[in-house]
Amino acid sequence: MQRLKNKTCVVTGAARGIGRAIAARFHDEGAIVILTDIDAVSGAAAAAEIGCRFEPLDVREEGDWARLAGIVPVADVVVNNAGITGFEGGMVPHDPEHASLADWRAVHRVNLDGTFLGCRYAIGAMRGTGTGSILNISSRSGLVGIPGAAAYAASKAAIRNHSKTVALYCAQQGWQIRCNSIHPAAILTPMWEPMLGSGPGREARMQALVADTPLRRFGMPEEVAALAVTLASDEATYVTGTEIHVDGGLLAGSAASPG
Repeated sequence: MQRLKNKTCVVTGAARGIGRAIAARFHDEGAIVILTDIDAVSGAAAAAEIGCRFEPLDVREEGDWARLAGIVPVADVVVNNAGITGFEGGMVPHDPEHASLADWRAVHRVNLDGTFLGCRYAIGAMRGTGTGSILNISSRSGLVGIPGAAAYAASKAAIRNHSKTVALYCAQQGWQIRCNSIHPAAILTPMWEPMLGSGPGREARMQALVADTPLRRFGMPEEVAALAVTLASDEATYVTGTEIHVDGGLLAGSAASPG
């Protein structure tokens, strides 16, 4: 059964990783998928492989969202997935004492401003029908402190809270527009590759990185995508303002405290 048949679904930051897996699964479930990313080359390639539509989008820019609203004025599902850690350009201080204001703002501009603008777009694209599903990708880091990634943790915590605010606002308007946050942890995406490397020691490094995870393995992007399908579908029409963890049991016990 195609659970998202004929639903128009916008997914941000979908050229790779979790966003790409969500776009691919949505397409398999019968959705009309608009895959967006700031990386036009990789985004277009991913869309071609999946068989969906690509639109370039810098989630930080109001003008880009306005352009998307003109092209895709009505949507049933919006997944605000685009995000950065702050370490994409190399290792720089991101602890509370040494992080620069510029680096702090750069992370928040993508993760938090991008999610705010995405939710605002989604409300406008859904209010005509009064129904829809907004999914915001937060993180395990939005629920616990991360000393070495202060901006990332703070931005993901803010996404968690803003998702609840959006859910309550939409309910107050009398709309059946739902908003929920998903909190992945240790999902095997390209973000991990610099730490994992290649060669004979890769498996040992992988095991070390998930030693505190009760299921003792990395999660896969497809496992996050499976949850996203449920929340996007009409099977979850009474689920709003909630948060769901995809973390192999990490937050169930004391292992939630970072080292």
